[in-house]
Amino acid sequence: MTPDLVIFDCDGVIMDSEGPTLRMLRDDLAARGLDLPLDRAMDLFIGSTMSGVAAKARDHGAALPDDWVEGFYDRLYVRLKRGTPLIDGIESVLDRLDAAAIPYCVGSNGRHAKMAITIGQHKALWDRLSGRLYAAEDVPAPKPAPDLFLHAAHEFAVPPARCIVVEDSPTGALAAQRAGMTCMGYAPHDSGAGLAAHGATVFSAMAALPALLGL
Repeated sequence: MTPDLVIFDCDGVIMDSEGPTLRMLRDDLAARGLDLPLDRAMDLFIGSTMSGVAAKARDHGAALPDDWVEGFYDRLYVRLKRGTPLIDGIESVLDRLDAAAIPYCVGSNGRHAKMAITIGQHKALWDRLSGRLYAAEDVPAPKPAPDLFLHAAHEFAVPPARCIVVEDSPTGALAAQRAGMTCMGYAPHDSGAGLAAHGATVFSAMAALPALLGL
């Protein structure tokens, strides 16, 4: 279907920030007693809030101090400020949506402060998305709850069934499913089986997305 609103996740869909974040997270947790391969860290933590990461890491044996979440965010922001590129092809997708007069926004489990650092490095994109950035802190519960996507749909006065979500994590795909929205699952590095398990249509390159959106 051609949607009335497209909701993009941020990390891993608009910003190429998942890799640096996961490597930094893996190294940090290894120093605190939880030594995981990168692919296992991805399976456990991708798409989670940092509070959710902390809870899962503690459940798996990591010894995290009470202030770990804020401390990790501080260190992560320093790393992301050094340079966070865009996902290849995302600007062309947004151009196609603009040409078709289809609105779009961002719904991220990350914080507004993080998006200001990552998206904010790209002024044209920051200006383009101004007023259309929604974060987990805006709603009662983060993904995989549907709250964030339903909030975005409400802001645009679009019924959930007329929205398409673009996600790269099973957590986000589950949130879209629970919100009653169609999900396109971006999986450039694997089969996307975790996304498909929650009803997402999997694609591996942004160049394929416009056709999936009916453009």
